Amino acid sequence: MPTPKVSNRAISVPSFKVMDVLQRANELQTSGKHVIHCEVGQPESGAPSTVANAALQSLQRNHVMGYTDAFGLMALREKISQHYLNKYKDVDKDQVDVRKIVVTTGSSGGFLLAFTACFDPGDVVAVASSGYPCYRNILGALGVDLANVKINSEFKLTAKELRDEIEYRKEHDWKKISGLILSSPSNPTGAMLTPQELKELCELCDEEGIQFLSDEIYHGISYGKEEATALSFSSNVVVINSFSKYYSMSGWRLGWMVLPNHLIDPINSLQQNMFINAPTISQTAALKCWDDDTIAELEKHVAKYKTSRSIILNELEQIPQINPKNIAPADGGFYVYIDLGEENVAPGMGSVAMSKALLEEEHVAFTPGNDFEDPNGDLGDRRFRISYAGGVENAKEGLKRFRRFWPTWMERVECVRREGEEGEGEGEGERKE
Repeated sequence: MPTPKVSNRAISVPSFKVMDVLQRANELQTSGKHVIHCEVGQPESGAPSTVANAALQSLQRNHVMGYTDAFGLMALREKISQHYLNKYKDVDKDQVDVRKIVVTTGSSGGFLLAFTACFDPGDVVAVASSGYPCYRNILGALGVDLANVKINSEFKLTAKELRDEIEYRKEHDWKKISGLILSSPSNPTGAMLTPQELKELCELCDEEGIQFLSDEIYHGISYGKEEATALSFSSNVVVINSFSKYYSMSGWRLGWMVLPNHLIDPINSLQQNMFINAPTISQTAALKCWDDDTIAELEKHVAKYKTSRSIILNELEQIPQINPKNIAPADGGFYVYIDLGEENVAPGMGSVAMSKALLEEEHVAFTPGNDFEDPNGDLGDRRFRISYAGGVENAKEGLKRFRRFWPTWMERVECVRREGEEGEGEGEGERKE
């Protein structure tokens, strides 16, 4: 009996590497190992107590939990709209009118809706390298071409880097860029655009007719720098956000988008056909997300992230081989991203092998950079990400084990480098003979 085919689209999509790491970490944990999870961006805490209680009460009252409007509960969209007016400068009330707000099945549902509404197969969308891998993977599955734009020395993609890519493509008669998706604070780097940098990026996209998708899911988790929304600077931008990170509701699969006028009807049709609506129980519970008690609980989470961040950065400072310039600024979110540098890697002994060895030997899960970098480059095997979403004690123990592991790892790297140099020397001698 012939086997039904698997689509080329499905075959072409790479795995989400952090989930591969998580799978192996869970296997070790099941076998009895004490695994320190520093791979996934999942908050240690569950949903705020007010949110969980609201869900429970709603179920106990025998609410039907049927379909909502495709764009979501009106009461929740009203709260999201008010959130922007309360939090950000220069956001016009019309920019966040409830008719422009769609509640989505997580930010992932938002990505799929936005990508299918904005881009056709063969269009070119710019992504940052380093950047969130699912942008690349979902766009690729939809037949969209990618422009991998290198980040600058501050681990940012600004208007300068985008303009350079635009000009390069013009000079080489390549297809123009149709879209840009970018997160700030960034996953994986934690770097955050200043309000001025975000303004310049919005202006450039408007000048060039580029659809800017601003991923703002880590807003609320920042450490002293001002957060800005792209809605303050453009009426054409799509803003994507989520309840998974700051609101600590990752498994509830709930997010939202704020749309420009030209995308309201197309995304309404797509939402009706793809998802119908975001989970009703999650929407009902999320109405409590902006209560004073909820915000007080969430701000305690952010304080823990800040402590964990300090622990990791301080511990990394004690490793002389890691250049401080190769550590991303970690302005927001809950990640630290590190470039090992050319001097700390050898053939077959980069961040991928290091992360694997660290997990197997010390039972600490980090994510190698090949999940976040241009697959056509070599930076993926030099860089790695540490998540500190898992709590203060997790960060302490994880870095303690990493520092214990590091000297043994460097010995292995040096051994491979010496063998390579000796091999080159022997080759030179043979040629002279």
